[in-house]
Parts: sequence; C-alpha cells; structure tokens
Amino acid sequence: MRVTVIVITRDRRRSLLATLARLRDLPGRPPVIVVDNASTDGTARAVAREHPEVRLVRARTNLGAVGRNLAMDHVRTPYAAFCDDDTWWEPGALRRACDLLDACPRLAVVTGRILVEPGGREDPIVPELRDSPVPGPSWLPGPALGSFLAGASVLRAEAFREAGGFSPRLWLGGEEELLSIDLMTLGWHLCYAEDVVVHHRPSRLRDPDLRRRHGIRNTLWTTWLRRPPGTALRRTAGLLRSLPRDRVSAGGLAEAAAGLPWLLRERAPAPPGVEARLRTLDAPQRRSRARRYVS
Repeated sequence: MRVTVIVITRDRRRSLLATLARLRDLPGRPPVIVVDNASTDGTARAVAREHPEVRLVRARTNLGAVGRNLAMDHVRTPYAAFCDDDTWWEPGALRRACDLLDACPRLAVVTGRILVEPGGREDPIVPELRDSPVPGPSWLPGPALGSFLAGASVLRAEAFREAGGFSPRLWLGGEEELLSIDLMTLGWHLCYAEDVVVHHRPSRLRDPDLRRRHGIRNTLWTTWLRRPPGTALRRTAGLLRSLPRDRVSAGGLAEAAAGLPWLLRERAPAPPGVEARLRTLDAPQRRSRARRYVS
C-alpha cells in the first residue's frame, strides 16, 4: 500500500459518514485515518460504530489543520492523501497520484482537479491551477504550483515531515501557503495533475465569517513571515484595498496585528529562487475571483 487517506472533521457527522462510505469503496481499500477535532455531535461514536476499518484519532480540542499533523504520526505509507469531510477521491485518482510521486523523487505535492457536486462542475480555482504561471523543472508531470489545496492533494510524507507540517499558529484557513513556501525552500516541488480527480460537495455546516477572518490573518502572517519587505508591503496594501469594510475584516486585521511580536521573532524570508516563483503569482492572485475574502 502506497497511500493513506487523512480526514479531519468537526461536527459534520453526516458529511463525514458519506465520505467514509465512498473512501471504503476505493480500489485497493487504502487505509483511512480520521482525526475528530473534538466534535460535540457524536461524530467519533458514529465513526467507531459504522466504520471500524478506520483508524480514529480523537483530539481533545479543535486542532484545525494541525489535526493533519497528528494523523501523519500514524502514517506508515510513503504518501498521504488529504481529504476533507465533504470531499472524496475518484476511483483511480490516488493510484495516479502515487505513480506521479513514484516517478518524481523531488515532487512533494500533487493537487487534483476539483469537481463540485452536485453536477460535477469545475471548482473556480481549477483554471488557476491549470494555468499556473509558476516556473518549474521540465520533469514536472503538470503545471508547477506555489501552493496547494489540502482537501484535494496527495503529499509525500517525508517532505511534509521535513517541512514541519502545518503551523499551529495559523490553525485553519489558508494554512497551506506557509507550508508550501517551506517545502519549496527545502528543494521540493508542487504540481497540478488534470487526471487526479477529487469531488467536493460543500457542507452547509460551516462558519464563513470565521474562515474569512482567519484567511485574512493567515495571508498577512504568511506574507510577513516569508516575503521580502517591499513585496510584503505591496501585498498588504493590495489586501487592504480589496477587503470588505466590515467587522469580519476588522477582526482579521486585529488578529494579524496581535501576532506582530511572533512575526518579528520568526520571520525568515524565502530564498531568492523561491521568491521569484512566488512573485509570478502575485498579479494572478490579485485578479482572482476564487480567492476573494467575502462571506
């Protein structure tokens, strides 16, 4: 077995059980690890009862994205497929992603094509992945990326561990960008693969205001942790111009400002080669309609 599927969840029992049923039917029956982020709706009990084949990890508190770090401690395969509780991998997708990772030893992440259900239409982010301007080596099996989507990506476990996983500070919401920069700094590459397909049926049980607030905060934190001062200032100014003038935006900015002492201690700009790749994304991200901070 080459890949383990990792799912993090909180208080979305119905969506999770539907996802697990689909994962159970995948060819080869890959092992599945579920990290329950302290659900209060009986999620953990339902998983233990209905899916005894799943390795269930019960977090005492809501760890957000860091639940994936916890799951990775139990992974014994070379690759890990991240999956949200409202997404699932199409049959054959994981095999294809593993083949790509097998063939490319410095490839750390394969991000797949996301189809939104019901209907199977492409997620608005997919054209941006397909047309990524990031330069990459000729051996990459698809367009090079500067970041990835955790609910639609297969990662090399070795690379994830070397980079330290997801930052506990960022918790959840755009947490992939910081990890991606650190992976590239270590010499790893990320790519998009058209024939690695993942389905997403967005759960209605979500807090869009919280995700937007954390997205604003984490974008600013990642910018000031890893980008040079001039770029960080331009990106900050662009973000401020684009934000809705409301309490959610104000909360995100306040949280970002509160992290200033930590940012100053931990700031470590990416090397020039990585920064050059990241710069190719600045303009497309400003124009992106899939990355707007609205809720």
